[in-house]
Amino acid sequence: MNLGSRSCSGPLTRRTALKLGTLGAGGLGLGDIWRLQSQAAVSGSIRDRSVIFAWMPGGPPHMEMYDLKPDAPSEYRGDFKPIDTTVPGLQVGELLPLQAKLAKRFNVVRSIAHHFADHGGGHKRFMTGRDPKEPTGFVNDYPALPSMIARLAGERHRGMPNYVCGTDAGRSGIDVFSFGSAYLGPSAHPFMVVGTPGSKDFQLPSLAPLPGLDGRMQDRVALMQHFDRMRRSLDSSGTLAAMDEFNRKALDMISSDNARRAFDLSLESEQLRDRYGRNAYGQRLLMARRLVEAGCTFVTAVIEHPQPGNTPKYGCYNWDSHAVNCHMFDDARWRQPLYDQAITALIEDIYSRGLDRRVLLVVTGEFGRTPRINYQKGTQTGIMQPGRDHWCNAMSLIVSGGGMRTGQVIGATNAKGEHPIERPMTPNDLWATVLSFLGIDSSHAFPDHAGRPMPILSDGKPIPELLPAAVA
Repeated sequence: MNLGSRSCSGPLTRRTALKLGTLGAGGLGLGDIWRLQSQAAVSGSIRDRSVIFAWMPGGPPHMEMYDLKPDAPSEYRGDFKPIDTTVPGLQVGELLPLQAKLAKRFNVVRSIAHHFADHGGGHKRFMTGRDPKEPTGFVNDYPALPSMIARLAGERHRGMPNYVCGTDAGRSGIDVFSFGSAYLGPSAHPFMVVGTPGSKDFQLPSLAPLPGLDGRMQDRVALMQHFDRMRRSLDSSGTLAAMDEFNRKALDMISSDNARRAFDLSLESEQLRDRYGRNAYGQRLLMARRLVEAGCTFVTAVIEHPQPGNTPKYGCYNWDSHAVNCHMFDDARWRQPLYDQAITALIEDIYSRGLDRRVLLVVTGEFGRTPRINYQKGTQTGIMQPGRDHWCNAMSLIVSGGGMRTGQVIGATNAKGEHPIERPMTPNDLWATVLSFLGIDSSHAFPDHAGRPMPILSDGKPIPELLPAAVA
């Protein structure tokens, strides 16, 4: 049975996401999360390594980006031509010229597939490494892999959360993208950073309730002075010594130099921020780099809408390029150059700062798009326009850093981009690679709700080409 093309009502709306968010977030403060982490701590060790996971919800089009088929019939190949890169034999879409020049710094994987074409099922299958019990909906039956990684990471650096997720406003509920931790509980949830970092209205949620702070305060110097006064006052009164240990940790995070500097993009040069792009893609990925450099183990950057609140009439909120949602080729002309700029800047930054051996970058969505183009009347445009539907039988992703050899193409699909014909793999092979990089045994077990030991992964093997040179 071909599950690659299933109808879709369109991307999850912000209103629906907000409803999910109120259920998933649970209103936990940072002190509560640390308390729960302590209660549920498990033994384990993680090397001093980190992962940046750039998540592209909706399903990026593999045949417009990393697996073009110029010799396929016109109803498959689309509008764009492949261009050569600095790696002989590797071509990418013409809308990715910056990545074409940087191809020696990343690897392309073209042969990962699974069997869940609904957004919910696809998210759950990809994020948990297991077939979901229900092929729709976003509530996990099993913990997302980053939650298990976060549980094993513990508190690597005092004052820094070990698992952070950056996402758009209205999209921060734990179940919006199947980031839920299931039987691990909320202590394994990410610390959510909502909005476009560095924008005039951006504010970390943990900073908002502090007494004496105006929510509209934008003066960074005044903010730092406030923290300094608060810390001195608490120290002199002896309050810190009597505080609950877990609340002290929360205070450490919001008042420590390490944490506040990691989240403060104004410490970067204007030139570097421009190089990433002054949009949600660029600034969120720049913050991800700052966070892993400061000691975070796992940072998810949701690469969904580059300019929230400013969607072109022909465009889509995320990568869900059905014809009913957008004119997929016009949407790509708007979206992909911003993506190209941000990803290229991040990869260049990782290497120029000497982070390439201890930071692994993974850039992916939950599945690809149908190889055959279809036409429907657009909801916004009211005209017939091209699009591609969900396709779980083939997808492309890129990886960089991690001490691996780069400039490789791994796997291949058939002449129409329909399914793998070389090196067929699943998301579990990718996750096994991530776990190996971090030094985590994928057979490590956590008890489920019934107390049964459940391994992190039930199958999957590390992809040899993506392992650090000394390991491979």
